[in-house]
Amino acid sequence: MEKKQQQQKFKIRKGDTVQIMAGDSKGTQGKVLEVLLAKSRIIVEGANMVSKHTKPSAATPNGGIVKKEAALHISNVMVIDAKSGKPSRVSKQKNAEGKSVRISKKSGEEIKL
Repeated sequence: MEKKQQQQKFKIRKGDTVQIMAGDSKGTQGKVLEVLLAKSRIIVEGANMVSKHTKPSAATPNGGIVKKEAALHISNVMVIDAKSGKPSRVSKQKNAEGKSVRISKKSGEEIKL
């Protein structure tokens, strides 16, 4: 019998501003372009750039070397607190309407996209 693996839920979403805490791009801040749930990875705008060799095609007639963002493990980034501008952990709480919202641990304020 095969066990079904549950999809993980992350507190970082597409559109969040994050800071990279480990790796070659450490200290870089950027916007989350994509969250890859199955692999626990994210792609951050302007961070972890790699060179990709491309063949000539309709989009790139000459081909050549293209710089693009590579995926980072989600544990290596932290959400930037809107109030202080510093990296912060994230928790979840219910707001006045009873809806679950993400809260910044540094300032205690709601994280909005």
